[in-house]
Amino acid sequence: MENLRISKRSQARIRIALQGPSGAGKTYSSLLLAYGLTGNWSKIAVIDTENQSADLYANLGQYNVLSIGAPHTPEKYVEAIEVCEKAGMEVIIIDSISHEWETLLDIQSNMPGNSFTNWAKITPRHNALINKILSSTSHVVATVRSKQDYVLMDKNGKMVPEKVGLKGVQRDGLEYDFTIVFDVNIKHQASASKDRTGIFVDQPDFKISQETGQKILKWCMEGAPASQKPNAFSLIDEFEKSLDFLDTIQACQSLDELIKLFNDNPHLQQIYRDEFIAQKNSLRSLPNYKQNGTTAH
Repeated sequence: MENLRISKRSQARIRIALQGPSGAGKTYSSLLLAYGLTGNWSKIAVIDTENQSADLYANLGQYNVLSIGAPHTPEKYVEAIEVCEKAGMEVIIIDSISHEWETLLDIQSNMPGNSFTNWAKITPRHNALINKILSSTSHVVATVRSKQDYVLMDKNGKMVPEKVGLKGVQRDGLEYDFTIVFDVNIKHQASASKDRTGIFVDQPDFKISQETGQKILKWCMEGAPASQKPNAFSLIDEFEKSLDFLDTIQACQSLDELIKLFNDNPHLQQIYRDEFIAQKNSLRSLPNYKQNGTTAH
């Protein structure tokens, strides 16, 4: 067990997700972002699941590539991350993490027996990868492919599919596990749908560059501003506010509602992270919860 220590921002290792459709420039943007985080191409590794697409940008610098082939099981990703860590990589790019979830969906759909029981076998494998990302000693940048999402709408007594925008090809709630989530569109413009750093909140769309990574690195390295000692009345006021917000989290009746609350309150995401995760797991345990048309747990 490690010794108790005072929290330091410089101990932070950033977890960033870049999600967008094919052709949005996620791989290129990830490389620029990674270089901004470390300033050394030789300390960047790309875990490539996209048929050597990482090699397309070799002109940028001499970064490292580790290709993993099908089937893209979570165990292969975990092993690849460990190889990169042992090699002293400061930034690990996972390009892309979507293949892992598609592989698990395919495995689950072909398993005999009860769907509920099968998900109980699949979920720990996925969680092992997420835990590896969260505990990594390196900065981690993961790309997520987006695809057109649909919902069934009642029109004249018939249920017809209707487009509702893009959705990342990964398990619902993945954004909870990342410090920053950038949505990259087909014009290579990015916006932050989640940002615990506060750097990109309410900012206009922009192109991810080396400077983007440098801003994030600066946030990681700088200390938190000194705060004034609160008096008794302010402590009571903050305590009452915390109870109100906790009630708001627990009142969420759907994952979409919970995610919206999470994204609307970036300044509270870190403080109430455990409460958000607990409510997410509670909603997933409901009998009517659906994941890609299949009951998921």
